[in-house]
Amino acid sequence: MAEKNKLYYGDNLGVLGNYIASDSVDLIYLDPPFNSRQNYNVLFAEKDGTRSASQITAFKDTWEWNEEAARSYEKVVENGGRVADAMCAFRTLLGGSDMLAYLAMMAPRLVELRRVLKETGSIYLHCDPTASHYLKLLMDGVFGAQMFHSEIIWKRNSAHSDAKRFGSVHDTLLFYSKGLEPFWCTQYQAYEPEYVEQYYRYKDDDGRRFMSGDLGAAGLQGGGYEYEWKGITRLWRVPISTMERLDRGKRVFYTRNGIPRVKRYLDESRGMPAQDVWTDIEALKSWMKERLGYPTQKPEALLERIVRASSNEGDVVLDPFCGCGTTVQVAQKLHRRWVGIDITHLAIGLIKNRLVTTFGEDIKKTYDVVGEPTDLEGARQLAEENKFQFQAWALGLVEARVADSDRRGADRGIEEKSSSTITPDKLNKLCFPSKEVRVSRIQSFISLAYFPLSAPRSAPSSRLLIPPGP
Repeated sequence: MAEKNKLYYGDNLGVLGNYIASDSVDLIYLDPPFNSRQNYNVLFAEKDGTRSASQITAFKDTWEWNEEAARSYEKVVENGGRVADAMCAFRTLLGGSDMLAYLAMMAPRLVELRRVLKETGSIYLHCDPTASHYLKLLMDGVFGAQMFHSEIIWKRNSAHSDAKRFGSVHDTLLFYSKGLEPFWCTQYQAYEPEYVEQYYRYKDDDGRRFMSGDLGAAGLQGGGYEYEWKGITRLWRVPISTMERLDRGKRVFYTRNGIPRVKRYLDESRGMPAQDVWTDIEALKSWMKERLGYPTQKPEALLERIVRASSNEGDVVLDPFCGCGTTVQVAQKLHRRWVGIDITHLAIGLIKNRLVTTFGEDIKKTYDVVGEPTDLEGARQLAEENKFQFQAWALGLVEARVADSDRRGADRGIEEKSSSTITPDKLNKLCFPSKEVRVSRIQSFISLAYFPLSAPRSAPSSRLLIPPGP
């Protein structure tokens, strides 16, 4: 039986060190926070399609130089090597800044990602101009400058109005490998309209566009076939039998001088090999069916190009900042094995629901979730560590959500809309009951505790995602 895919809840640095074996991953894609100093929220719509005021803070893209950042920096430097040299240079250049704190967070994670990557494996780091120049130097330190392959520019917006500067419309993807000979499968892009107009300028009677290709072999290394064709004797690229077959199939185009040329149809072309500027993949818009409303969600087409280019079916794809799970979704669709890691239960819950929505209930049998509570003790521990994450996880059990969850109480848990709250003891009675206890008890409690009394209520799903106890 094939090994199950894995979805991990937790800090990716710890997960990588504790769970992921060395030389076990074929492809890594990561889209880490960019140090943009923003809070990214998920806004939810009600079931009737109206926009709700409810939101969840998905992550805070803010890094500060503090004692924890200093310890991370010191640990990297103590390990020595090129990465330490890069970090020391950053310290000289940036001082004890928030950008240095960000790089100190990224450095040990990139080192771990290199460890788990196979010799033939590749890594794509998705970033924006805020930190891309620093991250490229850091990647040189971790992987070696000779392992750099491409700096891919993805045009994510058609236009952007930025005060006193040129509009920022692109992201950057840094493509590195662990070894000198990574797996590669050439991908193709559609031709630009201008290229089509210039080179595919001929049309058949049915409107099919084509360009004409030379059938002559003059000067061709290896010679050709000499014979007469329609009154013209010369060296041809193809034998006369092939010429006859092309002519019968109306694949020969004759110039004004009667010279035969082969038709190359636009709709039969794979396009041009993909370049390092990607303008043909559109960023997600609000009306697109694929869009989930998760901040920084990337289009599946972007991941499909990367996954197809740098992995085979059955290979392992890893995303250590998997967010709403686009990498996981694409890997599953393209028959790759996958590993996803995220530090929020919100993301883990979104990914689980997204997989079921796309692939059906049986998808649950193909992967394990590691790091979520599986019993009362685990739930109590999560509640003690992070009340907000605990309550987000508890609601996820019935596919419910948190209302106005950006507001926190003094205990750092969700500020409730009623006097009720979920506690580990209540969770024991609600979520781990005997088989005779109906799911409606959970639904009623969740609805009263978390949905604003002033907002239209929609009952949570009737499915309980953990099995009832014996």
